[in-house]
Amino acid sequence: MGADSVLLLAVAGVASGLTGSIAGLASLFSYPALLAAGLPPVAANVTNTVALFANTAGTAAGSREELRGQGRRLLRLALLAAAGGSVGAALLLSTPASAFGDVVPWLIALGSALILVREPLRRLAENSPHFTAGGLRARLPLAGAVLLVGLYGGYFGAAAGVLMLAVLSMSVNEPLRVTNAVKNIATGAANVTAAVAYAFLAPVHWAAAAALGLGCLVGSRIGPVVVRRLPEKPLRVAIALAGLGLAVSLWWQGS
Repeated sequence: MGADSVLLLAVAGVASGLTGSIAGLASLFSYPALLAAGLPPVAANVTNTVALFANTAGTAAGSREELRGQGRRLLRLALLAAAGGSVGAALLLSTPASAFGDVVPWLIALGSALILVREPLRRLAENSPHFTAGGLRARLPLAGAVLLVGLYGGYFGAAAGVLMLAVLSMSVNEPLRVTNAVKNIATGAANVTAAVAYAFLAPVHWAAAAALGLGCLVGSRIGPVVVRRLPEKPLRVAIALAGLGLAVSLWWQGS
């Protein structure tokens, strides 16, 4: 791998760390950069998953303020996401890489739309006699959704953070910056689980992963600081629109 490719991946890593920690869209920059560096799709996918481990480390370090007091919640969500990530990694290693190709844009579009309409849907749910904010009926769908997003993150991962943010946003009433920090740890758990499997069983390009991961570490450390200073509603709209843009782009490429 030449110096130009290393520089490309490092810069893409910084952009991925920023967008990943802020909007859950790390792969918007990292995956195309790996393809541009000459990696085939499957190798790019697994290398991307390994490199984005740095995203979790950076956002955890940068979000200590938001994560304070969230220990039990983080443990529960991380275990669910990690279990899903393990299944997703197993699926990738045993099925064609294009298996989710048709459904991925629709999943991303759905998650983005849910972020946009979070408040009306939350009010509707809270006014429903079948909804209990802290009860079993609320927790079971959340657990299943986190597990499925973890599975998706372990398998492919593009905009998994958008999907996780949508799921968590519908389940709690808290500042977006807190939900975003929790989202980063949950998706990171799925990512780390899959990355361990890929490190031993898949064609990871380690030089590319190192260059990309270093950039991700820098960008993801800055991201939470940026989130604290941005107004919540415009940030939520920007995340949703970016997710919809990615969904359209992936649909266009696959058509």
